Amino acid sequence: MEYFPPALERLVEQFARLPGVGRKSAQRLAFFVLALPEEEAAAFADAIVSAKRSIHCCPVCQNFAEGDGLCPICASPKRDQSVICVVADPKDVIAMERSREYTGTYHVLHGVISPMNHVGPDDLHIRELTARVACGGVAEVIMATNPDTEGEATAMYLSRLLKPFQVKVTRLAYGIPVGSHLEYADDATLLRALEGRREM
Repeated sequence: MEYFPPALERLVEQFARLPGVGRKSAQRLAFFVLALPEEEAAAFADAIVSAKRSIHCCPVCQNFAEGDGLCPICASPKRDQSVICVVADPKDVIAMERSREYTGTYHVLHGVISPMNHVGPDDLHIRELTARVACGGVAEVIMATNPDTEGEATAMYLSRLLKPFQVKVTRLAYGIPVGSHLEYADDATLLRALEGRREM
């Protein structure tokens, strides 16, 4: 039995395709959109279509950029071009920028090596990274992929790939989160914390 008109069902189905959105949440979003004044609904739809048309990958770092130009980070003269932080996704750039401490540039892979999901090195923006390093002027490459199996494998693969270029390759330190207790830390986290310790 169909409770909604076909157009509303299609809208619910589209919202349900979004990550983390279940059927009930999709229905709430669809009802919210239907309750919007027509101008606001049109502006919402236009923002989606406009973003899809105008957002592309930055030709240097592969982060999101508008049009065919550089992203704001690569275009900024204040950024240290000699340091590249390698991340898996554009959302990781936002996470790093929240710290307000990092002043280098980025390279976005758009994924990690994952044989289980049929993602190999050729499916990622690795060639662009090696081309940047090969051009010279890069002193350090920071691996900032997630500390899971795929993230570690990707970081190791890239570090071996960059070895001939004589650049310093580092990995983000991982360990005990601020505000937590040692008794709740697992063995791998404690090991990482010990390996990443520094002088006070």
